[in-house]
Amino acid sequence: MTVETAQPAPAVQSADETPGEGTPADEAFWEEPGAPDDGAPAGSTHGIVTQATASDGVARATATDVVTQSATTDVVAESAATDVVAQDAREFGAYVRAGGWAFALKVARSVRPGGEAAGETAKISAKEFAELAGCSPERVMRYYKAWDKAADDGLVPYFEALTPGQDVELPDSDVWHSYYISRSSASSDRGTAIAAAAEAEGIRPTKALEVAENPTALRAAILADPSTAKAARAALLDRLKEDPSLQTELARDIARTDDLKKAVATETQAASRIGYVRQIVENGQVKTPAGQTIDAPAELRAEAERHLSLIDELDEDEDTGEWATDAYDTVKDLVAQTVQANPELRLQERRTKFYSSLQKATKVFEELTFDDVDDLDTIYEDDMLQRLEELQQAVSMCITALRKAAPTD
Repeated sequence: MTVETAQPAPAVQSADETPGEGTPADEAFWEEPGAPDDGAPAGSTHGIVTQATASDGVARATATDVVTQSATTDVVAESAATDVVAQDAREFGAYVRAGGWAFALKVARSVRPGGEAAGETAKISAKEFAELAGCSPERVMRYYKAWDKAADDGLVPYFEALTPGQDVELPDSDVWHSYYISRSSASSDRGTAIAAAAEAEGIRPTKALEVAENPTALRAAILADPSTAKAARAALLDRLKEDPSLQTELARDIARTDDLKKAVATETQAASRIGYVRQIVENGQVKTPAGQTIDAPAELRAEAERHLSLIDELDEDEDTGEWATDAYDTVKDLVAQTVQANPELRLQERRTKFYSSLQKATKVFEELTFDDVDDLDTIYEDDMLQRLEELQQAVSMCITALRKAAPTD
């Protein structure tokens, strides 16, 4: 800041004066104070200097006033800025404590409730409020409805009890999302079901609705993120239990995809083998290769239990195929050793195996029918007759052997 102060006129020669000439006044002005040589009063020159000094004082006082005024202005501006910051902090704190209730209150005390005419209250319509707020009436009404639901539950006063500008105690921010639904899709049957499922899972309905409205975003997240894909898989499995049509569609998709068919076959085999081992542990019985059920020896049960505990300790994302195969092979070997070590079991095993094979052969031959005997010439092949003759000989030999083995009366 530049401040101009008054200064005495310099003793400089005027442009229209003759060089070397001066006036007595000039000489008197520059005379040293207190040293007059012409008998003039000592105060005459002192008066001139005093006048100049007074002028300097006025200038300094003026400058001081300007600086003081400027400083006062800066203080006022800084104070105003501080007030604005403090107001922002207070409003932020109010929102942190109350969440959406802080905005819902503004709607509740300013928007005219249904049934009241424009002249009956100082409040305005939701449309007018939205225009002033620069948002849609639908958004205003979502806050309005949230407040209305909370009023029915006794958390906040009804609209009729509120006046513009009135402050009331607001509920905790944690319960806000139990009343506010930010999407219009939530009002549909589909939205209602999604919101209910979200609440059952302990999440905000708005999150689930947002995902449901953006299936492409959901697909992108599943493709890019293994954890999201895992959550989606678990959700599909839960839904399959109650959705037969989805079961059919998924089974059809698997059957039409070679890689999935192979994966399903592999996992089915692993599950079957684990089930075989688990049954030994839980029931204490085991099936022999021929199909007879016997009591599992203690050694066999202990080994089966050991393998099963290893499998149960695996993480969900670990492959159980190798572990299942190892457990199954170990148990099968022990079963075979158990059968071989017991003559009675060994004999029963042979009998069961022979009878099982006989039943299978009988069933297959019974399916070999000749409905159209007159047209056999159209399907005749030389090896057909040869195979049947060989089969006849084998059956005859088998019958002869059994007749010899049959007990006599």
